[in-house]
Formats: sequence, structure tokens, C-alpha cells
Amino acid sequence: MRSDVVKKGIARAPHRSLFKALGFIDEELARPLIGLAVAQSEIVPGHVHLYTIAQAAAAGVRLAGGIPVQFPVIGVCDGIAMGHEGMRYSLVTRELIADSIECMVMAHGFDALICIPNCDKIVPGMLMAAARLNLPTVFVSGGPMLAGKKDGKPLTFTTVYEAVGAVATGNMDEGELTALEEAACPGCGSCSGMFTANSMNCVTEALGMALPGNGTIPAVMAERLRLAKKTGVLALDVWKKDIRPRSVLTETAFMNALALDMALGCSTNTALHLPAIAHEAGFTLDLDRLNQVSAVTPNLCKLAPASATPIEELHAAGGIPAVLGELAKKALITLEAATVYGVLGDSVETAVNRNTALIRPIEDPYSPTGGLAALKGNLAPEGCVVKQSAVAPSMVKHEGPARVFDSEEAAFDAIMGGAIKAGDVIVIRYEGPRGGPGMKEMLAPTAALAGMGLDDKVALITDGRFSGATKGAAIGHISPEAAEGGPIALLEEGDKIAIDIEGRAITIKVAAEILEARKAAWKPLPPKVRTGYLARYARQVGSAASGAILQD
Repeated sequence: MRSDVVKKGIARAPHRSLFKALGFIDEELARPLIGLAVAQSEIVPGHVHLYTIAQAAAAGVRLAGGIPVQFPVIGVCDGIAMGHEGMRYSLVTRELIADSIECMVMAHGFDALICIPNCDKIVPGMLMAAARLNLPTVFVSGGPMLAGKKDGKPLTFTTVYEAVGAVATGNMDEGELTALEEAACPGCGSCSGMFTANSMNCVTEALGMALPGNGTIPAVMAERLRLAKKTGVLALDVWKKDIRPRSVLTETAFMNALALDMALGCSTNTALHLPAIAHEAGFTLDLDRLNQVSAVTPNLCKLAPASATPIEELHAAGGIPAVLGELAKKALITLEAATVYGVLGDSVETAVNRNTALIRPIEDPYSPTGGLAALKGNLAPEGCVVKQSAVAPSMVKHEGPARVFDSEEAAFDAIMGGAIKAGDVIVIRYEGPRGGPGMKEMLAPTAALAGMGLDDKVALITDGRFSGATKGAAIGHISPEAAEGGPIALLEEGDKIAIDIEGRAITIKVAAEILEARKAAWKPLPPKVRTGYLARYARQVGSAASGAILQD
């Protein structure tokens, strides 16, 4: 056992004395030590119940003959961090999470690992750690929140954000807004649409690192606790068979994950996280690969924010195995791909699509191409990303004048002040990984536009990123970013911008010689943050087109 390094032999008597200070007995120290990386906290609704999930997983470990040992992992609530300085501190935690798990596992000699995440950056951070450490590892998430209800209609966290825009235009009063605020988030779990957290938890199933149900079983169901217990038992099996993450996280697994991503219409943040996880697994996953998969993978589901349908209904319809089953009909996934429990086909074998209106049959998709698309052009030579399944048909091709802002706050004030008109292309720059720093999400402005009825009339482009809850012609990850002198930094008010999502193109309609002159005169803005972790992050982070990976 790997844990023998901290508990076996005469030289480890001092170490055993510390284990005994924790209450361990010799019979326990003879068993494998299973680390439980638990992102429990009292500030994140998706994580407030993770101690209960961890206790169930620990019960499964003990049942299978192992010794569970929990340790904490940080996590930011993107919703609470949204729209202010705190959002700079969200994406940057992904690396902190991976690094901290590496430190805890290597320092304490665990034999295997159970990762218990739920929300946005915590899932990819833990997957990065698993790939890096390459010790037997399994995942079980906390599960999605149930949708809120008002007048018999489902509500999500996004509903409240969009209502802010409706109040600003006089289409809703503050009393109605308060009623939505009270009803939208009824309890624990990751926010109830196909936002980033649920996207990543579903993708973890396709990657083969978690049991079926990981992404869709609601947080409050006993089925979630049973899944956690099964995961605890599975951890011992994975350890005994020496199944390592890099034997599961292969290029084939990532192709399966991208196919599922396209079928579900996942968050654009997956285009940041999957390349970062692949990097830790030892290979490159780029935006060209995303487009290759999107070109042949139909969009089969329209969940919130692309519709009002919450993720709990996807679970009732058959969950991720049912979606994978549809993709398998046209050989769009590899059923023989290894997983922590066997092969991916094992999850599909008994899958049933119980709601063909929600999970469209492969022969009758919403669209023949996937939920995400990467665009390139003279505005984004390295690429940018849009959730095309949530874009109104009228905005798939659009040309309009640039309305240029050097921060999210300035753009939001202009939107709320009525300064944005139909046809405009809002440009929010200097919010990229380095310029932000931290690549803030832009849910506040996109939701305000939706609440004002402008999401099908206005485009928004940024070198920052978008919440998984964003809908509309919202194009993020413009690379190179403004802080690097990318073309987005050269835009001026009124420049014409042409967007062609089907053609995978985004273009500044300005002569090349004019752009070259602007480039020669360009000077970067002073750094927004000069001290602390964000300043160090800004110095090390790479392009969003490659996953915003920290550079050596």
C-alpha cells in the first residue's frame, strides 16, 4: 500500500502516534487509506450539504474495507461573486484547488482518492488534480438543485438576474422581483440549469471518472446518498485493480466528453476546462477539435438557459446514459472507452430515453451541429467561443457597430442606463485571464439584456467569459485578449463587427492598414491588480484559447 510510507515499520512509530491522536487503531492502520477531498462550505448552496455526501461515501469505503479520511477543499460561489470584484477570484481557484489537493495527497500518503465537488471551478480543479497525481480516483458530486416554482412555472437562478433588467425597463416592479428572489433557489445543490457546474458534472460521467447519475441526480434525493455509498465501495475496487486516471482520461474519453457537451448544449466554460484537464493528462485539446466534434454531433437537448427546462427533468428522462445512448446510435461516442467502473457502454446498456421531447432522438435533433462553436477571424485570430444552441436564429448572423467598454461595470451601467440599442455589438475588453485579471463571467450584463428583451437584438463579445446561465449572442474568450494587444484592444466606438456563427467567423470591418496603425500606437492599460494572488496569476496565465493554463 502506498500509505505504508506514513504508517508501517519502526521508523513510522512517530507517524502512527499522530494517527492515534486522531483516534485510529492498529486494525484501521492496516487498511488502505482513502482520501476524501470534500468542498464542503457554508457559503456555496451547491456545497452546503457536501458533508452529508462525504459521510455516505465514507460509509461505502468502510463497507468495502478501507479507511476514509476527509480533508477540505475551497470553492467560490460564482453567483455570489458575480458582478463585483469577487468574480476575479473564481476561475483562479481552479489552479489553487488542483495544487492544494496535490499537496494534501502527496504529504499524507493516501492510497486512493474520492473527489466530492459540485460547483463551477471545483469540478475541473479536482479533475486536473486527479490527472496530475494519477492515483486511483473516483468522483461523486453533490448534485443539482431542484428548480424553483412560481405560478406553476420552473425558475432558475438566471430568472432573477433577467428580472433585474425587466425592472430597469419598467416591465416588472420590485415586488415581483422580490417574489422571484424568494422562490428561484429552493435549497441545496448546484444551480438548476445546464450551467457550468452541472455541465462539468455531466461531462465527468462521459469522461468515465464517475458513476452514472453523477451529473443529474438531484441533491436532495436519497438516490444521491446511495450513489455516494456506491462510489465509496467503487474507490476500493479501483484501488485493488490499480485503475489510474490517465488510463481513463484518454483522448477517446475527451472526444466522448465533447460529443456529450455538444448534445447537451453545455456551458462555454467547458471550452476552458476540458483543455486544462487534458493538459494535466498529457495532451493538447484545442478549439479546432471542438469544432470538429460540433460539426458532426447534433444538439439533442435544450435545457435552461436555452429553455425553461431544469436539469432535474433530464434525470427523469434517463439522464446522461440516455443521451449517450442516442449518440451511440450513430457511433458518435466510443462505448469501449475505459471508465472507473468498466467501459462507457456499461452505462448505456440499460439506458432508456423516457422523454423524447426532452432528449431528442438522434434522427430528430434540434440542430445537426452541437451546442458550442468556436469562431475565428481578424478579431479573434486564436479563437473565441459561443453557446450557439442558446442564440436566437435572428442573431446567428449579425453585423453592427461596436459599443466599446474597458470593463464589465462600465458596460453594465450603459445597459441599465438605456444606452444600448438594437443592432449594437457590445464589446467588453480588458477582462481576459491576464487583463481581468481572472477572466470574469458576464452574467449580469447578458441577463440584463435578456430582461430588457434585447438578447435577440444585441450581440456581446468579450475577452472575458460567460456564466453557463448566459443566453443570447454572447461570444467569449476572444483571444488574444486586450491586455496582450489582441485585435479586440484596437476596436474603436462605431467600428463595424460582423458575426457569422454558422460560418465560424468573427470579423472587424476595418481596413488592415488602419488596424496596423492602431496597433503601433496601442499602449496597454495599467494592471488592475498589482499585489497578491491575482497579480501572480496574471503574470503566469496563458491564453483562454488554450484553457487559461498557468505557464511554467
